[in-house]
Amino acid sequence: MSASMLSNVFANTLATAISRVPLPAIWTAGSVQQRTLIVGVILAVLSNVLFGVLYAYSSFLAPLSGTQVFIWRMLAMWAVLIGYLWVSGSFGLHINKLKALRTLKQWAWLLLPTPIFLSQLWLFVWAPVNGQGVQTAMGYFLFPLMMVIFGCILFGEKLSRLQWLAVALAVLGVGSEIVRTQSVSWATLWVCGTYPIYYILRRMQGIGAITGLLVDLTIFAPFALAYLFFFAPSSLALVSGSGFFIMMLIGLGVLSVLAMKTNIDASQMLPVNVYGMMSYLEPALLFILAITVLGNPFESAMIYSYGLIWLGIACLIVHGVRQFRQAHRDIQLTKMAEAV
Repeated sequence: MSASMLSNVFANTLATAISRVPLPAIWTAGSVQQRTLIVGVILAVLSNVLFGVLYAYSSFLAPLSGTQVFIWRMLAMWAVLIGYLWVSGSFGLHINKLKALRTLKQWAWLLLPTPIFLSQLWLFVWAPVNGQGVQTAMGYFLFPLMMVIFGCILFGEKLSRLQWLAVALAVLGVGSEIVRTQSVSWATLWVCGTYPIYYILRRMQGIGAITGLLVDLTIFAPFALAYLFFFAPSSLALVSGSGFFIMMLIGLGVLSVLAMKTNIDASQMLPVNVYGMMSYLEPALLFILAITVLGNPFESAMIYSYGLIWLGIACLIVHGVRQFRQAHRDIQLTKMAEAV
């Protein structure tokens, strides 16, 4: 039996099992669009929770350093992703997309965002155990605001009054933090300053998230192995000789791919505004985990600058809710017009 047939059998079995479970009336009586929205919200919440778990995961892998955990995570993600694509029967689809790239210029353009992506995943693992958890979480809070600014500058998107207010509040918040500390964390700047560039480049390239992830991880895998053999042989010996570390790293890879997959599926099921609002759950979880579980410092004076940034985020959420309601009204009016 082929991998694609196994995947279809699994999907059919899962669908049959779900159909036998007593479900709320909103699911059974709702339209296909409503059920898709519910599943999308569930997947979005699940992906954000998984990213939160991953944020604290590295603290349980001592004595491995943050960089070593990052190396092992990349290898585990690569292995799990290859396995998933093979079992689902979609591996060939992504390979065919890459085969369509004929010239050196096309490949160079494809690989341009890879260093940004890898550095972000390294920081995600390194920051929580090196006292930069709160600062990194703040970078993720600022990320959507920076996307608004990049969209305005690069794509000529018009900003509403609420969006302008959100940007102004964020600028005031960052300015307040700079005045308070006489500096600003490089971790915050790196997340909010470079991650938008990665997404924008991938958008301009027209490369799907999974295909891009496959390329990024495959390119990095030989370097990760070389690092373990030549620069961290003690880490290799520790992991290979411990069943606990092997299982923890397998779990790290599975959680990483599952978090990415559920996040991508949610982005495809949900309206853009709803997905954007759901994305604020992740930095909120990272912020809470950094202070509570990881014990990163948080000074009371930070509440002023961070509060301004959170007010800016609240403005974006209100803007998104308004747009979603307007789109819903437009759909209803269109249906009424078609009925007449």
